[in-house]
Amino acid sequence: MKTWTVAAALLFVSTYGIAQTERTAPARKSCEDLKAEIAKKLDAKGVVGYTLDAVDKGKEGDGKVVGSCDGSTKSLVYTRGPSSEAKSADAKKPE
Repeated sequence: MKTWTVAAALLFVSTYGIAQTERTAPARKSCEDLKAEIAKKLDAKGVVGYTLDAVDKGKEGDGKVVGSCDGSTKSLVYTRGPSSEAKSADAKKPE
């Protein structure tokens, strides 16, 4: 009787593992794909003057985290105003 119980339990556990498909498990999106989706939504709402940056988890800074990507290893951060690249380019301009 114990043998049948153990066999049934193993069958149930293995079937549950196989049942975890992409529909039931969270999808892993690349940062570029997620960034494009969020930018499209923001543009449709008429939002201007923002940046979306993919940064490592725990290094989000002052921006608002609007998503995670690359298997939850990075965060997508929304900030208002020009991008950090534009700020550094402006600082390097000769006057």
